[in-house]
Amino acid sequence: MIISFLNQKGGVGKTTLAIHIAAALAKQGNRLLLVDADPQGSALDWSEAREETNQLTIIALPKKTLHKELPSLANDFDHVIIDGPPRLYDVARSAILASDLVIIPIQPSPYDVWSAHEIIDIVEEASVFKEHLITVFVVNRKIVNTAIGRDVFKALQYYKLPVLKSTVSQRVAFAETAAQGKTVMDQDMESLASKEIIALANEIMEVINHGKNSGIRNQPTEGEVTAVKS
Repeated sequence: MIISFLNQKGGVGKTTLAIHIAAALAKQGNRLLLVDADPQGSALDWSEAREETNQLTIIALPKKTLHKELPSLANDFDHVIIDGPPRLYDVARSAILASDLVIIPIQPSPYDVWSAHEIIDIVEEASVFKEHLITVFVVNRKIVNTAIGRDVFKALQYYKLPVLKSTVSQRVAFAETAAQGKTVMDQDMESLASKEIIALANEIMEVINHGKNSGIRNQPTEGEVTAVKS
């Protein structure tokens, strides 16, 4: 299964989520390939500071031919996570063509909601060639106990794409551990940050297992904002 974290807007936390979801799935015993498709190479920089592998392999592949090169590389892994680039149409499109699941991180901000149409336009175009492509939103960098953190779910209904129930909050631990080539789970498996990541990883696996119930052409029913029916 190839999962990409994509958004044409920078600063939404794609790399943080890609790294943490890859690490969380690896801790469950899966063989993981993390593909850094961002020319800035943040995920690759993180890996160079990392001591523990946990069945996690990281490569850089910021190419518009990613969808042609990745399938053969993916054969040796249970899952592949792509950390996508901002503002690179050709590479983003190639990542979508390579993916089975596209996850769009959104910060609870009107600007982020408004700009989401850029990546959605690319996904809709590429989905013509990916009949079973699944696309969902995930709310990232949520400020806990704020109205805007809650209202973003309603705002995203405009796009008629599923929104994952699991959210990831803005926490200092993500920045602190990144500098050490670690994840919040390496620091403390019982922390709130770790629990949010693990919950998100589990929900992503549910989405994959129930993929026929969601996707770019599917619309959530009235009042439904989750990708998987509870």
